[in-house]
Formats: sequence, structure tokens, C-alpha cells
Amino acid sequence: METLLALSIGVLVAAAAYLLLARDLPRVLLGFVLLGNAANLTIFAAGRIGTMTPPLVEYGATALAAGAANPLPQALVLTAIVIGFGLAAFALVLVMRAYAEFGSAQAEDMDAAEGPDEPVSPAPDQDPVPAQREAA
Repeated sequence: METLLALSIGVLVAAAAYLLLARDLPRVLLGFVLLGNAANLTIFAAGRIGTMTPPLVEYGATALAAGAANPLPQALVLTAIVIGFGLAAFALVLVMRAYAEFGSAQAEDMDAAEGPDEPVSPAPDQDPVPAQREAA
């Protein structure tokens, strides 16, 4: 079971890395979601998923049984799923807005958001090369 889980986490991370390197924003978003799912599976695997003992403290005991599943990773994964869904929905709205603004979902086509590529020239009253005059 652990081997299958480790392989699936590896496949998800590899697919996420491949998609994150794409220049198409929807693919990048999908890679981001896959990477979040791989992280959730990794955290979930830390909580002993193969055990059949529920994570309940017996009456009079002060700790979980020795082979019980850890409830903390389960709670963390549930929280991460909700936060990841909200973040993915927000990013999807940003991608849709960028597509509506620029007419393309390609990263190269969104250069207009960065401004012009003109070099910044000094003001007319400033000396263009003050360091060279001091050195002479």
C-alpha cells in the first residue's frame, strides 16, 4: 500500500512539474492543483493510513493506542483541501480575466502588462556619467 501511494505521489509531482513549466496559464494552474494534491497525499501518508485502529483515545487513557492512525495529518489535509480549492478558484478567475484582457492565455502574449521595454534615460539636468568624472 505504501509503495503504491509513493508511486502515485511521484507521478503527481512529475506531472505537476511538467505542467508548471508550460507557457499556457491553464496548464500552469492544473500543475499547481496537482502539486497541491501530491502534497496532501504526502501529509496524509504521514498519518499511518494502513492501520485499522481508529484514532480514538480509550476511556481512562492519556494517549492514542500504539498502532492508531494519527488524526492530525487528517485534519491538516482536510484544511489544505479547502484552502487549495479556494486558491485554485481564485487563480482560475485570474486566468480568465487575463484571457479576457489580452485575448490569449499564453505567458508571452501578456508582455503588455509589464510596460514598455524602453531604457530609462537620465533627466536632462543630471550628469549622465558622474562616476567617471570623479575617477579622473
